[in-house]
Amino acid sequence: MKNNAYMVHNPMTPNQGPIIDPDLCIACYTCVEVCRTDVFVPNIEDGMPPIVLYPDECWFCGCCISDCPKGANRLAHPLNQRVGWKRKKTGEHFRIGMKNPPSPNIKPPVG
Repeated sequence: MKNNAYMVHNPMTPNQGPIIDPDLCIACYTCVEVCRTDVFVPNIEDGMPPIVLYPDECWFCGCCISDCPKGANRLAHPLNQRVGWKRKKTGEHFRIGMKNPPSPNIKPPVG
């Protein structure tokens, strides 16, 4: 019996990375300039939003989000990074990495 071993590459995880809302984008290309991994490229058509050419290269650093003057960008975090919680009393939703996180819970555990 012949046993062959093969080495194959790991398939890339499908990733959306940044998502641009074309209705809000003013085509200033700030996101293209501030992106650390060159995920965006300018669109060849004038007045059109940039193209997300390499979504798998996104580090989810949020530079494109924080520097966008109109808030046209958002990040589609992978499922393993979507950690969130809800405050029972108020119904507020929180997630890791948000700009204004809630104050830490300093109450001792019950029991």
